This record gives sequence, structure tokens and C-alpha cells, in this order.
Amino acid sequence: MTIPILYIGNKTYSSWSMRPWLALKWGAIAFEERQIPLGGPGYGRSKIPDVLAVSPSGRVPVLHVDDMIIWDSLAICEWAAEQNPTLWPQEPAARAVARSAAAEMHAGFAALRGHYSMNLRRKAEPAKQPAGENVLADIARIDALWSELRGRFGGAGACLFGQRSIADAMFTPVATRFRSYGVALSAPAQAYADALLADPDFQDWDAAAQQEPWFMPAVDSL
Repeated sequence: MTIPILYIGNKTYSSWSMRPWLALKWGAIAFEERQIPLGGPGYGRSKIPDVLAVSPSGRVPVLHVDDMIIWDSLAICEWAAEQNPTLWPQEPAARAVARSAAAEMHAGFAALRGHYSMNLRRKAEPAKQPAGENVLADIARIDALWSELRGRFGGAGACLFGQRSIADAMFTPVATRFRSYGVALSAPAQAYADALLADPDFQDWDAAAQQEPWFMPAVDSL
């Protein structure tokens, strides 16, 4: 197998790119990173020409492994776990719950994601528009989920299931949103968010984001 190629978007804004990037890093899986700046013609319609050239869905992230193309963030994480099974908890019940939490993030929390777009360069202050009922419900669900899983499965570790897992990779961009928009959390949830933001691999991603020359005015104005 040749070295896989992970195509990602802007590190400042692309939360879905961050998730499998972290999983591959945490799994110690060698890969080549290639970045495609998002925005411009075709953005928002999955028709950016440079993305379409490598991704059948017109979206990033996308992983190329020899002749195979994996074009979904959670599917890329699952591929990574097949290379390194420690990316999921080893105990069956914990593993099933971790997959449930990761899938809930993958499919849900649309109100939160729409109101609080990821922007790693944004100053930590409230959004200009107050959060509505659906956003607040998403925040409450995430806070309760983090607190429950950390208390039930975390043990002495800082992560939801003790050591870093795909579930943590799925939620790391959410922690950045809470930081960027000054969202108040319970003490257990805030401790978990702080642990995610202190992760060395996330900090490498964050540092690279601060140096990016690209800006997306629609996100920066929130």
C-alpha cells in the first residue's frame, strides 16, 4: 500500500476535515496531507473544480488509498480504526456507545453547527446573533453526553473513553466552537473540552490554521 493521501479544506473552517485528520494522527497512521482552499466558484454547491477532481461527492475530506477513494469523514475514521483498532474502545459495550456518540455527532446537531460555524481565528466572544431554542437544545445535549460518557467510561483519562478515540475526534471541532463563541458549559463538560483543546495534535492543526492566508467573510462576520 502506498502512503494514503488525505485531501482537506481550510484548517480554520473545515471541521469535517479535522476529524479524520486527528484520527489518522492518533492512530499513528502515515499519510500525506493535501489542502484544497474552500470558497470561490462552486462553494456551497459541492462544485469546486479542484475538489471534484479528487472527490466524487464534491466535498472534503476525502482519502485516497491506492485505487480506493473514501469520501466521508466517519468512513475515513473507520478505515483508520481498521489499521489501528485502539481508535475505538476495546471493551464491546464501550465501543458500541462510542460508535453511537460518534454517529450522533456525524448526523446531528444541525442547529449548533449552523449557528456556530467553526472559525479557529475568531476571538472568544458570543455570536452576534443570540442562540435560538434549537441551538440551546443541542448545547444541552452535548453537555449532558460529554458529562455522562466521561463519568461512565473515562476512568483516570481525560477523554470520553479514557484514551483518545474516534468519538473524541468527532467532538473536537465542537469544543473549538464553544471556545470561539464563549459558550458556557458545566464543569465536567468544560474540563473535557479543555482536554481536547490541549491535545498536541489539535494544537498543531490550530497553529497551522492561524497562518492560513484564506478568509471566508460569511463565516468571519458571525
